[in-house]
Amino acid sequence: MLKLTKKTEYALLALGHLYQAGQDAAINVREMADTYRIPFPVLSKVMQHLAREGYVEPTKGAKGGYRIREELAQHDMWQFLEHMEGPLGLVDCITMPDCEQESACSIRSPLHAINDTIVAVFHRMSLADVFRYPSAAGPVTGASSAPK
Repeated sequence: MLKLTKKTEYALLALGHLYQAGQDAAINVREMADTYRIPFPVLSKVMQHLAREGYVEPTKGAKGGYRIREELAQHDMWQFLEHMEGPLGLVDCITMPDCEQESACSIRSPLHAINDTIVAVFHRMSLADVFRYPSAAGPVTGASSAPK
């Protein structure tokens, strides 16, 4: 089934953090990495990718970091997932034009219909919608935050 890579999970965590901070706040990558226990070099690369795709803007200086570049409501989840993961589909024949089994395939049509339904759900949800759901746990703040 559809499973997000860690890169995409980290990107969503970082975007959610920036979304909660507001469009004018520049947040340091180290702060986000420490908050969510993400390796700093990995999150740095994720943030650079998000900047290249136009989701965040890097800021320089003593209070440098990243801030949300555009309104997240303008980006749907499917667009975001494909920016992060590349072409996606339930089965390979959705993203790859040449399938050796195409002429004898009996599952292509129903699987394409299922895929189309999944894609439609993601197109209806913006990135901002994702961050409007209440968090059960909130961000990780350190080992001492675990229940005793």
